[in-house]
Amino acid sequence: MRLFLAAFLICAFFYPFPLSAQAAAPSGDAPAGASGTDAEAPPPGPPGSFREFGLGMDLGALKSALEKDHLFNFRGDRDVSFLPNRDQSLIETTGFSFIRRAFFQLRDGKLFIMAFNLDTGLVDHYSVYTSFVKKYGEPAALSPREAVWESDAVRVAIERPLTVKYIDKRVFNEIVSESETAESAELLRRQEFLDDF
Repeated sequence: MRLFLAAFLICAFFYPFPLSAQAAAPSGDAPAGASGTDAEAPPPGPPGSFREFGLGMDLGALKSALEKDHLFNFRGDRDVSFLPNRDQSLIETTGFSFIRRAFFQLRDGKLFIMAFNLDTGLVDHYSVYTSFVKKYGEPAALSPREAVWESDAVRVAIERPLTVKYIDKRVFNEIVSESETAESAELLRRQEFLDDF
């Protein structure tokens, strides 16, 4: 269990953005003389929410939503952990029915990652994938490991075997940038130390 949590956190914080885009090819050229007014509107961008849970919600609202939702076996503060990273906390809870386990990560008291590990005995990868394609169009990136939908603000991935992960890209990119800055400062201090010899 702890290994899965560690893998989740590593993927969430150090997976590089953006993925190499593999945008879907157009289904065909428009007939000559056809105007763009007949074309269908593009599908909406990926969602930043699932049921009553939305990226950006605060810890109190998140705990309240978990207590009310019958898909989760939320045990209150026992399921809340405070991480060593700056002002970060994690809610890890089991689920019922379709959701085996759920993770909600907050920074500065705001939700920026949520991941749902689904029960493959009750719902399959293909069904989740096709549901996303119907609502949000083809993924921006597709690999044997995951399918990804992205907008400027949100990244949603369906990962194998079957985890659906929502990430607030702005917060995530801030964390990556801060990590790179801290790493650069540490390298500079190291070099200054070596130069003292």
